[in-house]
Amino acid sequence: MLTKEAELKLRVFYTWSQKEQDNYDTDFNRKIDWDIPLLEGYEYQFIQNLSKNPGIHHYNGIDCPSLNKEIENWQATHILVFGWNFKAHFKAMRHFKGKIPVLFRGDSTLLDYNIINYKQIFEGKNIKSQILYGKSYIKYLFRKAFLTYIYNKIDTAFYVGTNNKDYFVAHGLKENQLVFVPHAIDNERFFDSYEKQYEEKAKKWRQDLDIKKNDRVILFAGKLEKKKNPQILLDAFTHIKKNNPNFKLIFLGSGELEKDLKSKSSNLNDVYFLPFQNQSMMPVVYRLGDIFCLPSQGPGETWGLAVNEALACNRPVLVSDKVGCAYDLVNIKTGSVFESNDRISLQNSLINFNLYEPQWNASLWSFHNISKNIIAFLNS
Repeated sequence: MLTKEAELKLRVFYTWSQKEQDNYDTDFNRKIDWDIPLLEGYEYQFIQNLSKNPGIHHYNGIDCPSLNKEIENWQATHILVFGWNFKAHFKAMRHFKGKIPVLFRGDSTLLDYNIINYKQIFEGKNIKSQILYGKSYIKYLFRKAFLTYIYNKIDTAFYVGTNNKDYFVAHGLKENQLVFVPHAIDNERFFDSYEKQYEEKAKKWRQDLDIKKNDRVILFAGKLEKKKNPQILLDAFTHIKKNNPNFKLIFLGSGELEKDLKSKSSNLNDVYFLPFQNQSMMPVVYRLGDIFCLPSQGPGETWGLAVNEALACNRPVLVSDKVGCAYDLVNIKTGSVFESNDRISLQNSLINFNLYEPQWNASLWSFHNISKNIIAFLNS
């Protein structure tokens, strides 16, 4: 979109190709071959990764010694780095700092720390009242110092939302170093046609699953992993089901917790497990549910783009307070937020949830707005 909407010459340097692992996704525990084109409409180059243990889950997993030279040969005037926590990426940040503007994109938050009044603390106020759960204050201070050093190697951060902006401010970035570039999806791909073809396909799919029109379906779609905490959703559903017989629960996806979740729900007739679905099917998948639920507990949960996708499919959302997008996207017009890892809070939210068509600012959280804001920054 950037190449279409501005006279901007752009090249993406890929430091990791899933082809190195035969497209195998370790979290989904399966090979993934995406069925929508990801390499069309822009210039790109794959950089050789020489890591002895290649992967995206550790710092040394991406080691591309030729990257900086390739960028220099291309004569870049700006560099935008996605994520610092890979050897090749951080080396590029350090190498180009002071030579050309180093821009940065990441979606981390402070939510894992459960910090009380953290905004006041970062302003040097009320330090004695600081409370941290799960991580010691001393450990946090060391990490804060380390990340402040990391982000000293960039000129501008493209923050994705409010929680992400607070994170950057906490680690030393100033207001004039921050540009709002929202986390977004291709909304138009999820919007339905005038013929409501996605709704009709979802309706047929529900009928095939023997789900009645008046049943209330809760949908979880994603990796079945501890960070996403699908277990608490199953536990809450089990407790409310006896008094709410029209409730149904769908888990779509795979992962490390799949076997355990299936075992614990083996005596429940109203819990469905659907296999991994590729991207072209996701506009139908989200319409299987009446409520989309993302019960993440972290650590490491960031934005939660599945929430954008559900809203684009006209489905209200229920998310935990550990989901990074909750502050910006979830309100009385779009859904509800419950307290992370609190089964009672989740149960009450499910029981009292009002079904409606969500009202949200799709134009703000869009690819077009990403492009517009980046172009405005480059032209400023």
